[in-house]
Amino acid sequence: MPRDLCPPVRVQIWLNGASLEVPEGTMASTALLAAGVPCRISVAGEARTALCGMGICFECRATVDGIPHRRTCQLPCHEGMRLETQP
Repeated sequence: MPRDLCPPVRVQIWLNGASLEVPEGTMASTALLAAGVPCRISVAGEARTALCGMGICFECRATVDGIPHRRTCQLPCHEGMRLETQP
């Protein structure tokens, strides 16, 4: 069967310590949005999430695999990815 007709491969990621399964290659920002979790909280206390979707606005920053301030709209999910939202 051609690859494009097969169901997408699903990978397990960790979002704030909880297991989440997403199609491989899903952008990390999309996984956060689908889970209803903001990427970070602004200094004014507002929930922030992906806005531009192309890495310009920096609203989608989160800690990814232990590295803080990564733009999640630029990172496809991979098996075992660890996402931690930022205060």
